[in-house]
Amino acid sequence: MQTKSLEYLIRKPKTAISKPPLLIMLHGYGSNEQDLFSFAEELPDEFLIISARAPLSLGFGSYAWYTIHFDATTSDKFSDLPEARSALSTIDLFVEELKAEYEVNEENIFLLGFSQGTILSMAYALNHPDKIKKVIALSGYINQDLIEKPIEKERFKDLDFFVSHGSVDQVIPVEWARKTPPFLDKLNIKNEYHEYPVGHGVAPQNFFDLQRWIIDRCK
Repeated sequence: MQTKSLEYLIRKPKTAISKPPLLIMLHGYGSNEQDLFSFAEELPDEFLIISARAPLSLGFGSYAWYTIHFDATTSDKFSDLPEARSALSTIDLFVEELKAEYEVNEENIFLLGFSQGTILSMAYALNHPDKIKKVIALSGYINQDLIEKPIEKERFKDLDFFVSHGSVDQVIPVEWARKTPPFLDKLNIKNEYHEYPVGHGVAPQNFFDLQRWIIDRCK
């Protein structure tokens, strides 16, 4: 399906409820909306699940939210910042379009990102804590250059993050991810951090942990 801004896949709630919680999936660089959508059938029945396709085509069914400089040795040089900021604006428009299209619980919107999708998910939540309350951040890191200034931590009291990373990630070094919990702690943002002995991917135990985390927040 397509809104005015992004194409997406949808799994409607299996359990009919008024104003269901919404979970939006943002895939990584070079992937597409099918990737994270494979999780959808194992997530709570009451969710409306949307998996978005990034806007930049790399060809052969691959897409990106923005250009990545893979030769960068530091996290601040890794992302094309103007393109990333444009992607955040597109995501904001997409969120508003989904809220207008589907009657969802606007107080219970989750973002689930992987890699590049995680970088944007965390930045978006920190920039719009009034719109997003919960973030599942897989194999990414916080890019402070994408966070609007000044940072006002009193706005973040309702945010809640699940953060995970592979300890032998060959794309995004785990050292970059390990900076996330201290950053969130300084802002008094509730967070849970896990590492798994894998590369740039989602281990089975990682999925079970994030599944449990989501279910706990539906009670």
